[in-house]
Amino acid sequence: MEVLYSSTRDSGKKVTASQAILKGLADDGGLFVPDHIPALELSMRELAGRSYQDIAYEVMRLFLTDFTEEELKQCISRAYDSKFDTEVIAPITQAEDTYYLELFHGATIAFKDMALSILPHLMTTAAGKNHAENEIVILAATSGDTGKAALAGFADVKGTKIIVFYPKNGVSPIQEKQMVTQKGDNTFVVGIHGNFDDAQTGVKALFNDRELAQEMEQAGMQFSSANSINIGRLVPQVVYYVYSYAKLLEEEKIRDGEKINVVVPTGNFGNILAAFYAKNMGVPIGKLICASNENKVLYDFFVTGRYDRNREFVLTSSPSMDILISSNLERLIYRIAGDDAQKNKELMEALGRTGSYEITEQMKEQLADFYGNYADEKETSQQIRELYESTGYVLDTHTAVAGAVYQKYKTETKDDTATLIVSTASPFKFTRNVMNAIDGKYDAMSDFELVDELSKIGNVDVPPAIEEIRTAPVLHDTVCDKTEMKTTVKRFLGIVS
Repeated sequence: MEVLYSSTRDSGKKVTASQAILKGLADDGGLFVPDHIPALELSMRELAGRSYQDIAYEVMRLFLTDFTEEELKQCISRAYDSKFDTEVIAPITQAEDTYYLELFHGATIAFKDMALSILPHLMTTAAGKNHAENEIVILAATSGDTGKAALAGFADVKGTKIIVFYPKNGVSPIQEKQMVTQKGDNTFVVGIHGNFDDAQTGVKALFNDRELAQEMEQAGMQFSSANSINIGRLVPQVVYYVYSYAKLLEEEKIRDGEKINVVVPTGNFGNILAAFYAKNMGVPIGKLICASNENKVLYDFFVTGRYDRNREFVLTSSPSMDILISSNLERLIYRIAGDDAQKNKELMEALGRTGSYEITEQMKEQLADFYGNYADEKETSQQIRELYESTGYVLDTHTAVAGAVYQKYKTETKDDTATLIVSTASPFKFTRNVMNAIDGKYDAMSDFELVDELSKIGNVDVPPAIEEIRTAPVLHDTVCDKTEMKTTVKRFLGIVS
């Protein structure tokens, strides 16, 4: 059955999957959502033993129904290839009684690679299908990982340019070095004086700027998004959970039909929303455990039903989760409002106007599958140290937040269901925080000395993504105020008013 997409703020106008991917954000500022979540057509038993690529096709073809089999399989084969340092693409490692889905084996050693490896291929295919002649300008805000993964995916892709904004003092040194050393004649990286929410708000404003859209049209260009607001980012993430269940079943870690819990370190909500979609497709998932750091706006939402970003923004050791405006939550709000675009629009307008909104009791009842909690900096460090000391397995800071929250969940509920923790980044991206958590004696070392020491104590090779930036020259040094983002974009694109 064909799946069409509409805005979370106006369900009247339907577009195809390729049109939604190409556009990124709906004209009214809403996010594209499928008109229904399709059911898996193969059983988990039939999927067990299949490769990541095969399972990706079986999942994505159900959502991207206007792509031909040949088109979709070509996008998948180009995305999930030798750029990943493991043939299985997303290995599952067991440490103690928990399974860790390692999504950091791609070109930039973070989970964003998983979707951003395929998005450029989906987007250029979509452009061809819709006879789009304009050059596509990818505009992205990043809290650390999306930016580099998008830059790597779109670098030198014909017919595209990419502009990434990041908070100048809000990412790790390794994350920043990865971005500012990015090659590619079509790439542009900008640090802003502000936090991630400022960057994301600024990017959304540029998408909704009618005057700028007209100027770009005259210059033969149009914006699209590589952030997780693009449905072409969300759909590939659904694959993680179908694949993980099939893999655990294949390895006889679980019985067919047995439920698993999923723990996701969450900032922008896209990754855990993908798990929710997978559950609704028929994957036997029990609890969806949403793990926050000290920017615990999502935890408070799940406890109270009130979303309130009017609070102090905290810079933590898990910067990709330092977010107070979780854009993808809007897709869940739309769903629990009964696909009521008008109700969702009212709530999002309240968020824009007052910085908060509150859902109804009826909507709150539909969140029973979710559990939210958070870990502070001390608990995050403790989780890294204790797991390393007991197993030798080294977590990054984001995955450690998930691990610490999972411990709280188990203590509260006594639930011993088999559990998958989504490991979203390599510890090599956050060496200083990781190594200091293990032992304070490492504090005097330089960033790259820490890389070598982590390799030694963790008994793992230094990833190529780290090796290549040791001596790489800085190619991007633009910094601007958050109020200057539009001017900066126009200058890069050569648009003069």
